[in-house]
Formats: sequence, C-alpha cells, structure tokens
Amino acid sequence: MARPAAARETHPMTDPSADTLELPPPGMATYADLEALPERYVGEIIDGTLYAQARPASPPARAASALGSRLFTGFDGPGGVEGGPPGGWWVLFEPELHFGEDVIVPDVAGWRRARMPALTARPWFTEPPDWLCEVASPATERLDRGLKLARYLAAGVGHVWLVEPLARRIEVYRRGPEAWLLVGTHFDDDVAAIEPFAALPLALAELWLD
Repeated sequence: MARPAAARETHPMTDPSADTLELPPPGMATYADLEALPERYVGEIIDGTLYAQARPASPPARAASALGSRLFTGFDGPGGVEGGPPGGWWVLFEPELHFGEDVIVPDVAGWRRARMPALTARPWFTEPPDWLCEVASPATERLDRGLKLARYLAAGVGHVWLVEPLARRIEVYRRGPEAWLLVGTHFDDDVAAIEPFAALPLALAELWLD
C-alpha cells in the first residue's frame, strides 16, 4: 500500500522531534496499519482512516485510572451480597471495540452482566458497551466529541461520559431515540450520583491533579 509523506505525531511530554509516523492515506487504513504503530500509541480506525494518539499525559491518565478503579471496585462483580458493593458489571480499561469496519478504543467501558453473562478470552469486542468513558485531552477532544460519539450512538452504546480533566468536568450522555441526551454536567469537587452508576456517588476531586 502506498503511504503519504511522513505525518508528524507529537506527545506533550516529549521532544516533538522524537517520533515521525507514516500513516496510510485517509480511507485506506487496514488493521495491519494499526498493529504496526509503536507501542506507545493508541490506534483507532474510523471510516477507513487511522487515528494515532500518543499515550496520555498525567492529567487524563490520572482521571482515567482513578475513575476506572473506582467503578471496578464498586461494580465489577456479580453483586447481590447484602452490605457489599452493587456489582452487576464487567468494567474494562481500554477495550478494543469492533463496530463493522471501525476499530475504536474508549478509555474505560462497562457491560451489564445481565446482558453479557460471561467475559470470554478474546482480543476485541463486537457487543456495544452499556456504558463507556472518554477522557479528553486537547489532542483527542475533537475526535472524542465528533466521530467517536456518533459511532457510539450508531452502535447502540447506552451511556457515554466525557471527562475533561483540565476543565475538571464530567458530561453525562444517555442514548436517546435519535441523538445523545445530555442528562448531567458535574464540576470540580462535586460529589454526584451519576447514571448508570448512581448507586455509589462519585467524588470528582479524586479524579483531578491539583
């Protein structure tokens, strides 16, 4: 496959001259192109175009890790034990989702065990999550809010959280009949019961770097 001239990809924590990626032309990316990316990049394919993002800097990495850990502890399990955490979910960090020809990697995602009783060993998932979270950085916000949010709606995802660590904000979207419905926005040090995990209120201050 012919490749275009080198496309510069930079990382906010390193020398901009450290990496040069050669990406396939828009609309012509294959899974082999995604697999060929250096390990510190997350690759996604939407409409045949490969999007390569360097691993996040500390504010989004902290937010994703703290949020995923909190939800994993509270909800990843069968539940139903009196006095125990609610459970009822599978919660995974950076699962690879295959929606038709698209390959998308959210920061955190969850499936209700009632809908997916068993979590089998596999490299990717074709079942849409019941909930997922994108932690936006200046480099990823446009993709997260644009193409990815539209793909999640079309695929049947139930809820999406958009977390913005620099703005210290979480936007909560619920799937509607034809579009996403913004059902909540939470800021700074709010302590909020956020659907679909309202059973355990979330202290937002735990997500942000001071």
